[in-house]
Amino acid sequence: MIPASFDYQVAGSVDEAVRLLSEGGGDAKLLAGGHSLLPLMKLRLASPSLLIDIGGLHDLSYVREAGDAIAIGALTRHLDVAGSSLLQREAPLVAHVAGQVGDPQVRHRGTIGGSIAHGDPASDLPAACLALDATFVIAGPNGERRIGAGEFFRGFLETALEADEVLVEILVPKAAGAGWSFQKFNRRAQDWAIVGVAAVSNGSTRIGLVNMGSTPLRSTGAEEALAGGASASDAAAHAADGLEPPGDLNASPEYRRHLAAVLVRRAIEEASSRHG
Repeated sequence: MIPASFDYQVAGSVDEAVRLLSEGGGDAKLLAGGHSLLPLMKLRLASPSLLIDIGGLHDLSYVREAGDAIAIGALTRHLDVAGSSLLQREAPLVAHVAGQVGDPQVRHRGTIGGSIAHGDPASDLPAACLALDATFVIAGPNGERRIGAGEFFRGFLETALEADEVLVEILVPKAAGAGWSFQKFNRRAQDWAIVGVAAVSNGSTRIGLVNMGSTPLRSTGAEEALAGGASASDAAAHAADGLEPPGDLNASPEYRRHLAAVLVRRAIEEASSRHG
């Protein structure tokens, strides 16, 4: 389908993008790689009156050390996240997951910030950020603020970002010695995951889930079972506790619960084997 008509402006800075968003009155959207927004516009599920192109803000494309964290600029392409030697050394889960996103075309154009700001529960990187307890840096008319990944995802395609705010940076804690795993089950390599699991083991185990609810979320049932001394298999049986996975043409809710248990067990075992 063809999107509804819209105005288009190019932002020369984050401040200008914030100003344009404020002037848009809640009916403006940011455009970076476009792989999340444009499909929605073509289906008329999103009809912004103004698109603000921030793709040229190259100062938001970087991977660098920031004390005990790795700072990733929001406009860093998936390809560059996947290829970062710093991330491969200090937070390998992020690099690995970025390399699993979509296909080469998507990884060359899509950005990590766009994936996170979109808040799609079927996306891979939000689950990795939840497992790593990442922090998101947000710029708005009143300056910058920070919010943890656990508080960022609010509802289906809904995040803590206000209408006049821009996600500018992702802070990922360094975890060079941590065990980690990413398990994804899909019909074809480039498809959205029917279910995915990101796990990090570093003293305790954190587990992020893909496509198991209306938001990216954690498997608190499995985490709590592990903390209580359960085996990987016993903990995985609690992978979907309290969750309401969606049903669609690819899988029923019951099948997603089964997949979650299988993939969480595999993720726990692989993360444990890599720990240290």
